[in-house]
Amino acid sequence: MQTSNLLIILSDQHNPRVMGCAGHPLVKTPNLDRLAARGTRFSSAYTSCPICVPARASLATGRYVHQIRFWDNATAYDGSVPSWGHRLMAQGHRVTSIGKLHYVSSDPARNGFSEEILPMHLADGDGDVVGLIRDELIVRNGAAKLGPEAGPGESHYTRYDRSIADEACKWLENEAGAGGKPWVLYVGFVCPHPPLVAPQAFFDLYANADIPMPDMYAEGDRPRHPYIESLRRGRPYDGGFTGPEMVKRALAAYFGSVSFMDHNVGRVLGALEAAGLAGSTRVLYSSDHGENLGARGLWAKSTLYEDSAGIPMIIAGPGMPENRVAREPVSLVDVFPTVLECAGVEPAPADADLPGTSLLATAQGSVPQRTVLSEYHAVASPSGSFMIRRGRFKLIYYCGYAPMLFDLENDPFERCDLAGTPGYADELKACEAQLRAIVDPEAIDRLAHADQHAMIERLGGKEAIMRRGAVRHSPPPGVAATRIPVERA
Repeated sequence: MQTSNLLIILSDQHNPRVMGCAGHPLVKTPNLDRLAARGTRFSSAYTSCPICVPARASLATGRYVHQIRFWDNATAYDGSVPSWGHRLMAQGHRVTSIGKLHYVSSDPARNGFSEEILPMHLADGDGDVVGLIRDELIVRNGAAKLGPEAGPGESHYTRYDRSIADEACKWLENEAGAGGKPWVLYVGFVCPHPPLVAPQAFFDLYANADIPMPDMYAEGDRPRHPYIESLRRGRPYDGGFTGPEMVKRALAAYFGSVSFMDHNVGRVLGALEAAGLAGSTRVLYSSDHGENLGARGLWAKSTLYEDSAGIPMIIAGPGMPENRVAREPVSLVDVFPTVLECAGVEPAPADADLPGTSLLATAQGSVPQRTVLSEYHAVASPSGSFMIRRGRFKLIYYCGYAPMLFDLENDPFERCDLAGTPGYADELKACEAQLRAIVDPEAIDRLAHADQHAMIERLGGKEAIMRRGAVRHSPPPGVAATRIPVERA
């Protein structure tokens, strides 16, 4: 495969259904749509973990969360596991980061970058330590602000994303054309991550739109699985919504934030073209995880439903089939081998057991012979949860709780859990066997709890952590972290 530069654009919390090219009837994403038209969109792409910090550690290392033990938003990537950036830098390639990373350190070389511009890392150096407490349910009542604050306006994140786009455009104009070996530029936007605040012009795109209520939003339609109830109680986002009008305003703000992010993506892609580099650069767009968007009365991430565990993923550029939709399941762990192949760098011997496969081959029709996994061991979860795909079926396995089984071909919105339905016992058994072929869920659940308990002790114990409160939103550079009080359920 022809080598090329690689521009990686990563957004934060982008529901994979919320793009024009994915068939959304309202949302305007003209720049992502054009990118998909000149490349390949992966319609079954998944995060390794539906929360920010572990997903980004997995993207960097090409390994699943249980392999690297960066479990939650307080245990972030620290450079101890080689990243694709380390591999490229060792071969003399430039690897530049602009924007959100969510790592521990501010040392670019340690993180696998030649330079970091406007980096965003863990709040106060240790992040959301309250999320370490999982042997009892901790309630974040500040989550109820999500609905009341949703609407038009500016936030720290919208201002930060504009600065990120500015710096990316400058880099492409002034730094990218120096020649030499292929480079990688990583651009990390924060939108559409909450708060659900969109600049006025982008909110106005949807302010008067006929926005339907979220799927299964009515109380009687919501699934009452005990694991999901724990997430709902620990992060009571929906508790602040006062009615359908507020829900629709929040959805309009999210859609506006997606269109604002798309606008910034367009600015960066325009700078790439203006620099004369579009023909020698592949572009990979994705997000760290999705967003529940009120479906089942759930908001934010943390679940393994498609809205939260699914992610958008598009690749375009030299050698990529145009206007193609690839339906084979892919994952953030596939970014590592993709970066190496783009740059023409051979994997190191230590990379031989990486679970990912290059997206370049998958885009051209190759079907990876592996199982895509997503897992969650973080905020408000009583135990580990794991997800795999087996053909059209999807298993969600909860340690200590009943599993879920969905037929995504016939039930793409996961309205009908087949796990207890007669006639699906063999499929459920086969899916669990496939999961256990790559991970022992119970052993990993014990390991995650043990690691988190050890960190709690190092930080002075539960009571000290409770007094600190929870980080509401990780702050961009120059902004102090806001912590919200928490309480026991």
